[in-house]
Amino acid sequence: MSTTNQVTKENQENSTAGRDFVLGSLIGGIVGAVVALLVAPKSGRELRGNINESSSEWKARAGEWKDRAVESSSQLSKNVGEKSQELGSKVKESTKGIQEKVKSYKSNEDEEAEKAAQEVAEAIEEAAQELEKQQSSTSSSNI
Repeated sequence: MSTTNQVTKENQENSTAGRDFVLGSLIGGIVGAVVALLVAPKSGRELRGNINESSSEWKARAGEWKDRAVESSSQLSKNVGEKSQELGSKVKESTKGIQEKVKSYKSNEDEEAEKAAQEVAEAIEEAAQELEKQQSSTSSSNI
C-alpha cells in the first residue's frame, strides 16, 4: 500500500515539476524578449511596433505550450488511472486467493489463523477501495 502511495506521489510531483518548468520557460522567454527589445536602440514608434509583434507571437506560442501541457497532463492522468485499476484488480485477486487457501487448510485448531488471514484480506480490500477512490478523485480533478 505504501508503494502505491509513493508511486502516486512521484507521478504527481513529476506532473507538477513539468508544469512548473513550462511556466518558468514561458515567463523567462517573455521577460528576455521584452528586455532585448527595451535595450535595443530604436525609436519609440519602432519599439512599440516590435513589442506588439513579439507579444502576439508569444501569445500564440504560449497557447500552443498550454495545449501541449494539458494534453500531456491528461495522458499522464489516464496512465496513472489505468495502472491504479490494474493494481486494485491484482490486490483483489490476491485477497481472494488467500481466502481460498485459508479455507482449504481450515481445521479446528487453525480457526484463529483464519480470522487473522480474514482481517488481512479485509485490510487489503479496504486499501484497494481507497486506491480506487483516490484514482477517481485524481481523474476528476484533472478533467
